[in-house]
Amino acid sequence: MIKKTLLYLTVCCFLSCKEPLKEADLIIHNAVIYSVDSIFSVHQAMAIRDGQILELGTNEAIREKFKSKTVKDAEGKCIFPGFIDAHCHFYGYGKGLNEVDLVGTNSFNEVIEKTSEFVKQKDLSPEVSTLTSKNNNEWIIGRGWDQNDWENKEFPGKERLDSLFPDMPVLLKRIDGHAVLVNQKALTMAGFTSGTKIKGGELEIKNGKLTGILIDNAADSLEQFIPVSNKESIKKALLKAQANCVAMGLTTVDDAGLNKNIIDVIDELQKSGELKMRVYAMLTPNSENLNHYLKNGIYKTDKLTVRAFKFYADGALGSRGACLLKEYSDKDGWKGFLLNDISYFEKYARLLAEKGFQMNTHCIGDSSVRLILNIYNKHINSVSDMRWRIEHAQTVNPADLKNFNDNIIPSVQPTHATSDMYWAGKRLGDERVRHAYAYKDALNASKTIALGTDFPVEDISPFKTFYAAVYRKDSKGYPEKGFQTENALTREETIKGMTIWAAYSNFEEKEKGSLSPGKFADFIILDTDLMKCAEENILKTKVLSTYISGMEVYKL
Repeated sequence: MIKKTLLYLTVCCFLSCKEPLKEADLIIHNAVIYSVDSIFSVHQAMAIRDGQILELGTNEAIREKFKSKTVKDAEGKCIFPGFIDAHCHFYGYGKGLNEVDLVGTNSFNEVIEKTSEFVKQKDLSPEVSTLTSKNNNEWIIGRGWDQNDWENKEFPGKERLDSLFPDMPVLLKRIDGHAVLVNQKALTMAGFTSGTKIKGGELEIKNGKLTGILIDNAADSLEQFIPVSNKESIKKALLKAQANCVAMGLTTVDDAGLNKNIIDVIDELQKSGELKMRVYAMLTPNSENLNHYLKNGIYKTDKLTVRAFKFYADGALGSRGACLLKEYSDKDGWKGFLLNDISYFEKYARLLAEKGFQMNTHCIGDSSVRLILNIYNKHINSVSDMRWRIEHAQTVNPADLKNFNDNIIPSVQPTHATSDMYWAGKRLGDERVRHAYAYKDALNASKTIALGTDFPVEDISPFKTFYAAVYRKDSKGYPEKGFQTENALTREETIKGMTIWAAYSNFEEKEKGSLSPGKFADFIILDTDLMKCAEENILKTKVLSTYISGMEVYKL
């Protein structure tokens, strides 16, 4: 009897001493949770409160410590940190959803057909115009053509656009955004003639006449004549982009090149709760942005970070605007060009270093990469933790790899390699192309690599990014043995590049990028285990749910 009494008292004492269960807003269990922490640990369950992760562990450990009115059984599905696209054009993508989609066109005839059909469907005419130029003419705008995908790989001309749209300005962007085709109406509105010269740009001329092809700064100069979108159209573009991005498992986007008016709308929509997507904004270095942000300093909320400027050192390889150390293999005497003088980049590197802003520079050619790496190293040696980025780092001379370091991060887009591989060798030659799209080499040099898509230049799908990085193949599974597979990344490296390393490149690794206690509960549930699945299943992966701050923002 005494023994039973003692046992009863011992149990009562144990139960009374046991801590009460802690409240959580959400418990997820029966999952395979890849935390992407420092040891890439895997867990079964996690508890979330107030938009942050409380704890991860086994099913038993979490259920014994936490309680919640909302408990989700993941049914063995995989969970990853929300994907971060380290280089994209989020607003531009949303805006483009209301423009002519020319991606995947197989000929210039198809470009014309799609443009004509778009105009017919939209019933575009000055009488119904809501977006008008100074001359009361609505612009027809499209994007996505790539002459390298056509049988005739020469740039098209404007004659057919002139014939179809003599009184309406037309601007059709090449897939990379570094070349445009415009009609005569657009050229006339801009005041461009065969005698027009624009530094850092090219106006293509044949037989003494403008063809309608404008490259780099020439294209940018003409685009200034397109009227600025109003607030309502900006809002619609952002929300359209968000809907497609969260469906792909994106929870943060690095928008590479924004103006203050767009950022102000992003901030307003995030604060109202309409825009849940987190945005890392890279500013276009125009006078308004420079004057405002360098005066007022870095701007940061839980959803928005504004601390970087996006510069362009050169153009694109596809339009031969990339600046190379030696001439193009398919154009004698031509090396491409820088978009600004060296003194321009020196000036802003010095200024941004003083003000504590990040400098992110578009560099495609090996000459531009070398130039910007040298400038970076000159100005960050005396300043700690600047994390300046080389955007694209597409062609890097092996001698320059040593100039990457902990403070200079390569930010690359794996699907660029698998899109360009069909023709990149023609531009660069067999020897030089071996040092292009060299992501493993860049990672080894910097110890960190940030991965993105550059959408809408490429597809927004992070699964295509993963597949291209690991297998070096395009979505058709070509080439069978992969493109320059010595520069493939491992699955773990690729996931890090899409999460924690991307967060690090944004100075945000303490709040996102991995699933760890105290960080934002930004995560995705997938129907496929990317760390273990067969190659053929990667591109079939579906996002079942996307969570931002512990709230489900997308469900399949």
